[in-house]
Amino acid sequence: MQATWAAVFDWDGVILDSSRHHEESWERLAKELGRVLPEGHFLRGFGRRNIEIMRDMLKWSESVEEIDALSRRKEELYREVVQERGIEPLPGVKCWLERLEREGIRCGIGSSTEDKNVKLGLGLLGLERFFRTAVTAGDVKRGKPAPDVFLEVARRLEARPQQCVVFEDAPAGVEAGRAAGMRVVGVTTTHPGGHLEGVDREVERLDELQVSELSEWFGRSA
Repeated sequence: MQATWAAVFDWDGVILDSSRHHEESWERLAKELGRVLPEGHFLRGFGRRNIEIMRDMLKWSESVEEIDALSRRKEELYREVVQERGIEPLPGVKCWLERLEREGIRCGIGSSTEDKNVKLGLGLLGLERFFRTAVTAGDVKRGKPAPDVFLEVARRLEARPQQCVVFEDAPAGVEAGRAAGMRVVGVTTTHPGGHLEGVDREVERLDELQVSELSEWFGRSA
């Protein structure tokens, strides 16, 4: 019997600890461009697509072509940092994915990052087998907090949005999950406990959860 719900994971800050890598790539990009990044820019932009960060927050450009080029360069720098420093899954991630796998819970990734970043990370972490699909920035027109990325994951997993649980660490992602009509588990990786408003459950590590606990949200066991 197919499980009663599906799991939709954000990537950065939920599956892997990439904040230092991304922050360093922004610093390297700004240095190349001769720009100064405002204080607190990284946390404010976490979970959003580069186009929104560069156009709306940093005000670097209004040109779609220029922002696209800058975004590609930023992600190239990120992958350079990952290759230089290595990367690790967050504590408890593999254990939780193994629990979901044993119960037949379908899993997908819904992220604001580039497809190349997710593929690189999955390969380095050895987690490819756990995910049936990955929807990234290039797959949708609107980034978080719009629900598009999570709705596309649900479509690919052949699950109704109301049968999905989103795992998120950023306010924009929580808002996107809610807008998609999904349950949301907040992971306090990048925001302290109590700062992710609107979540159904909050954890420091994913292995604090039991599959049966979340299955109860949908009326019966997995």
